Amino acid sequence: MATKFRAHETFFIRKGWLSKGMRYVSNKPDVFTDKAENPMDVFGIGANMVKSLRYWLQAVGLTKEPKTGKKNQTLTDFGKLVFQHDRYTEELGTLQLLHYNLVTDEEMAPAWYYFFNEFSMKEFSREDFLELIQNKLKMKNTSVALRSLTDDFMCIINTYVPKYKANSAKDSPENNITCPFGELGLIDILNREHGYFTYKKAIPYANSFNPWVIMAIISKQAGGRLEIGLNELLTAKCNIGKVFNLDSICMLEILHEVEKTGEIKIVRTAGLDIIKLNRRWTFEECVDKYYADIEGKNI
Repeated sequence: MATKFRAHETFFIRKGWLSKGMRYVSNKPDVFTDKAENPMDVFGIGANMVKSLRYWLQAVGLTKEPKTGKKNQTLTDFGKLVFQHDRYTEELGTLQLLHYNLVTDEEMAPAWYYFFNEFSMKEFSREDFLELIQNKLKMKNTSVALRSLTDDFMCIINTYVPKYKANSAKDSPENNITCPFGELGLIDILNREHGYFTYKKAIPYANSFNPWVIMAIISKQAGGRLEIGLNELLTAKCNIGKVFNLDSICMLEILHEVEKTGEIKIVRTAGLDIIKLNRRWTFEECVDKYYADIEGKNI
């Protein structure tokens, strides 16, 4: 399976990009491939940014392209829900769901997948990440240029660290563009002595999660099961603990809020440390419930 390192052309997601991308794809599925109408003119951005936007729309799960034949983009079922309810991607829950899709797609975003699911250091430098990802690739007999891995790491940092934290006062306004994912509070700068940065994985606030966002991820990862161990939720790849840098205290606080919906029950008696799901939900059903909840509809 081919994986895409540095497919972002070094551009992180800019504010308004995903919204604009969804709008054009919904109206014109061949917006990225139509030879008669230059996508650079349509989007008002440069050629490499167009490639980057095309990639990001797929990597966060909003659109899909067929593997063969004409490469028209269409909105995914998840993308349709976002476009209908939060087309400007302003809600924190939307950003959390986009982030989940991104960091669980090993094919489309291998560096993101590796960073959140397999890179276990809580405090780290660029070199720490590069060393570990190179070792992992070596075990798979895969070779990726160091420049590509370095660019991926810097794009991860620029995705999650708000620019005001990283930049000096001398930087130009262009360098102060921030990715919306900076709101998630997942990476912070630990130290920056003499231009050498060290970072840390940050634990977000438990009250920043809507229960239905958490339900969407738990349901997707459960694969139809109605019982899941707390340790699995915390430590398994692609589950809520890894995806959001949670520790056990924060995770339990979040799960107690989810329990108030009546959809799960936390069981910590008789030697069990599990949650029981009341019923099977699909990812999209939970996303729909999330939007109904924040829009104040009766759910």
